[in-house]
Amino acid sequence: MTPPEADIDQKGFDLELTRRILAYLRPYTKLAVGGVGLALLTAMVQPLPTLLQRRAIDKYLVPYVQDNSLNPDVLYRGLVLIVLGYVGLKIVEFILNYASTIAIGYLGQSVLRDIRADVFTKLQRLQLSYFDQNPVGRLITRVTSDVDAINQFITGGLISLITSSFLILVFVTVMLTVNWQLALISFTVLPILFVATNFFRTRLRDAFRVTRTQQAIVNSKLNENITGMLTVQLFGRQRRSALDFDHSNRALLTASENSVRWFSLFMPTVAVLGQVAVALVLYFAARQILGTDAVGTGVAAAVTVGTLFAFVQWTQQLFQPIQDLADVFNNLQAAMASSERIFGVLDTAEEITDKPDAKPLKNFEGRVDFDDVWFAYDGSVRSDTPDTDDRWILRGLDLHIQPGESVALVGATGAGKTSVTALVSRFYDVQRGAVRVDGTDVRDLQQYDLRRHVGVVLQDVFLFAGTIEGNLTLGNPEIPHERVVEACKYVGVHEYILGLEDGYQTEVRERGATLSTGQKQLLAFARALIQNPDILLVLDEATANVDTETELRIQDALTKVMRGRTSIIIAHRLSTIEHCDRIIVMRKGRIVEQGSHMELLAKGGYYAKLNRLQYAQGDAAD
Repeated sequence: MTPPEADIDQKGFDLELTRRILAYLRPYTKLAVGGVGLALLTAMVQPLPTLLQRRAIDKYLVPYVQDNSLNPDVLYRGLVLIVLGYVGLKIVEFILNYASTIAIGYLGQSVLRDIRADVFTKLQRLQLSYFDQNPVGRLITRVTSDVDAINQFITGGLISLITSSFLILVFVTVMLTVNWQLALISFTVLPILFVATNFFRTRLRDAFRVTRTQQAIVNSKLNENITGMLTVQLFGRQRRSALDFDHSNRALLTASENSVRWFSLFMPTVAVLGQVAVALVLYFAARQILGTDAVGTGVAAAVTVGTLFAFVQWTQQLFQPIQDLADVFNNLQAAMASSERIFGVLDTAEEITDKPDAKPLKNFEGRVDFDDVWFAYDGSVRSDTPDTDDRWILRGLDLHIQPGESVALVGATGAGKTSVTALVSRFYDVQRGAVRVDGTDVRDLQQYDLRRHVGVVLQDVFLFAGTIEGNLTLGNPEIPHERVVEACKYVGVHEYILGLEDGYQTEVRERGATLSTGQKQLLAFARALIQNPDILLVLDEATANVDTETELRIQDALTKVMRGRTSIIIAHRLSTIEHCDRIIVMRKGRIVEQGSHMELLAKGGYYAKLNRLQYAQGDAAD
C-alpha cells in the first residue's frame, strides 16, 4: 500500500529512489548527454561578453577620456570589432541556450510520458481490491501532479544542478583569474547566503508538502462530487457539498499562501545579498580607482574601471545559479516525495496474477464449481481467520453449475450474490476453497483467456466517451460491423440506434449521460454479446433499473442468448428468473435453498416468502 501523504512528503534524499528515476533516462542517454553538453557550453560562453565589455572600457573608452589626443578612428575600429564579437557571442549563446532548452525539455517530456504510461499500465493490472481502498482522486494525483514533480526534478532539478554548479565554477574561475582579491570580497556574503538558503529551504519544503497533500484532498473531493452529482442534486446537497469543498479548498489556499509567503521572502533575500556583494565590490574597487584605499583592504592597485564594471556584472550573474540551486533542493524534496508515491504504486503487489504455468482454455464446456469457498473483500482476512468473523462474505459455499445450465441467484442485499459472479471472472481470489471452471481452478488459468469466455452485464452500466459503435466493440477493430448490428437486433436496440442522427457513429458523452438507464442497459447487453462469451453469461441485476417494456425486450433477447450457454443471473425481480433451470437462494453467504421456481414455491420456505413479499408490494403499488 502507498504510505500516507504526510509521512512520505517528509522524505529527504534517497539514493535508491534517485537511481530508479535515473533509470528512465537510459533510453534517452544521447539526448541527455547532448542537452547537458549544450548547457555546459552555454555556461562557458556566458562570462565572455562581459570580458569584451571590460576590454572596451579599459582599452578604448577610458584612455580616450584621459587623453583626447588619441586617434578616435583607431579607437572606433577597435570598438567595432569588440561590438561585433559581443553580438556574435550573444548569438552563439542564444543558439546554444535554445538547443539545450529544446533537448532538455524533450527529455523531460519523454520521461514524463514513460512514467505516466507505466503507472497507468500498472493500475490496469492491479486487483479491484486496490481500488476499493484507494480514492480515485489520489490515484489521479499520482498520474498527474506526482509524475510532473519528477519531470521538474529531471529538467529543473538534476540537469539544473549540473549546469548551475558548472556555471558557478566558471564564474568563480574567471573572477579569481581576473582579480582574486575582488573575487574574495564578492564571495564574503556566500556564507550568509548559504545559511539563509538552508533556512528558507526547510520552510519551503514543509509548505510545499502541505500544499501537495491538500491538493490531493481537493482532487479527491472534486472527483467524488462529480461522480456522485446525481445523488448530490437528488437530495439537494449542493450547499453542503459546496461548503465541504470550500473547507478543503480554503485549506489548500492557506497552504499555498504559506508557500508564497516563504518564497516571497526567499527571493528578495537572495536579491538583497547579491546587491550587498555588488556594493562591497563597488566600495573597495572604487577606493583603489580613486586612490583613497586605506591600508589593509587587500585590493590590488591594478583595479580598473573595466574590471570594476566586469565584477559588478559577474557578481550579479553569479547569484542567479546560486539561487537556482536553492530551487533544485525544493525540486529534489518534491521529487523524492512524489517518486515514493509513484513507486509505491508501481511496487504494489499484484495479487491477481497468472502463474508461470497458467493454462489456456481449450475445449471449454462451461461447468462451474464452488468447492467450500470462503471469501472476504477485506485483504486482512486470511484462510485461518475464524469462521465466526463477520467479515466473511461467502461461508463454505458449495455450488455446482452444469454446462449450459441457467442458474439464478437470489437473496437479500449482502447475501454474497455479486461476489459469486466476481469470483467466476477471478476479479478476486478466495481465501479458502476453490472456484473451478471445467474442473480447473481459475487461479491456474490465464486471466485473459478466462475472461474472454465470460460476458458480464452489470447493474451500473459504464459507457466511455466516444461513439456508440466504439462502446459496443470497445475499440476492437477486428469486430465487424455486421456482428454489432446483429447483437443490437437481438436485444432490440437496433431501431433506436438507427433513429439517432448519426446512427452507430453517434457520440456518447462520458458515462452515457445522454442515454436513459434502459438504453444503456440494452447497449450493455449488446456489448456483452458482441464480445462473444461463448460459454458463460453473467448477468448482475441487469434488469433492476429498467421499465417493464424494456424488461420484456431484454427477457426475449435473453431467451435466445442463454440457449446453449452456462448462465448465472442475479435478480431482485423474481418474475424475471422463473424460466431459469435452477434458482439458488442465498443468505449470509450460504445456500439455504435451491431448486426450480415451482419447487421452491411448493417448499414454502425463504424463497416463497420473498415471492409473497414482492407480489404484495406489487399489488400495493397498483
